[in-house]
Amino acid sequence: MKLSMKMIVVPLAMLAVALTAAAQEKPATLTIDPSHSSVTFRVRHLLNKVDGRFDEFSGTITGDPKKPESAAVAFTIKAASIDTRVEKRDAHLRSADFFDVEKFPEITFKSTRITSRGGDAYDVAGVLTMHGVSKDVVLPVSFLGEIKDPWGKTRAGFTLSMTLNRKDFGINWNKALDQGGLMLGDDVDVTIDLQAVRE
Repeated sequence: MKLSMKMIVVPLAMLAVALTAAAQEKPATLTIDPSHSSVTFRVRHLLNKVDGRFDEFSGTITGDPKKPESAAVAFTIKAASIDTRVEKRDAHLRSADFFDVEKFPEITFKSTRITSRGGDAYDVAGVLTMHGVSKDVVLPVSFLGEIKDPWGKTRAGFTLSMTLNRKDFGINWNKALDQGGLMLGDDVDVTIDLQAVRE
């Protein structure tokens, strides 16, 4: 059977359109840029709060940029990278009294659901695992927008602030004071600022 040019061209055109649409629908992946991101915390020590940070972390955000609720978030922190600018204190925090980094080297978060709170605010629900304990948490995340950097890459910004109770994750060490009360607070204020690069 002799095929006409129209019979060949039309199916090929339809295939090209379908492939283009499929490519456009492919979920985007954003990789966290640790050199332009930070994971910091504050906790009460005696009378005031002392701050610290984690220097090593990584993560990805995968999903359709037009449908943030469908995205998936995975984030990992190296517990041994804790830094409070005091070497002796950091060594204590890495010990079995606190993070026990030899036994539990990573702090991880994996999202299970993302819900819009209106505007650029989202509740990112998921499982946070720290010190060998996994808990369901909801992270209040704000999307700061996207921008193209001078090298042609698309970057996105996110920020969140929340309070965690360290005892919920089995980090219980404390010391009683002679005047009464305890050396450390239980609540830890956490702030995470992320810049991610679209692949």
